[in-house]
Amino acid sequence: MCRSIKVLYNFDPPATDNEVRAASLQFVRKLSGFQSPSKANEAAFHQAVEEVAAAARKLLDSLVTNAEPRNRDVEIARAKARNVQRFGTVKR
Repeated sequence: MCRSIKVLYNFDPPATDNEVRAASLQFVRKLSGFQSPSKANEAAFHQAVEEVAAAARKLLDSLVTNAEPRNRDVEIARAKARNVQRFGTVKR
């Protein structure tokens, strides 16, 4: 899976439409192999991004959990700690 696609479920506040669209864009890029599509494929590419974003939003809105929502700041701190452990430097 593409490293740029992040978990969006069970956060407080919930994932924004921009976050869902960004993850959808990365997913469609990965599937198609295009960073940016040619003019001939542009309409199909953008349509796919919109459809994936709609499906992702529907999924996120329909999932249920009893777990406490995750805190974005705590998750960012954990990711930075993993990067330091893995690469030995802090990514700013």
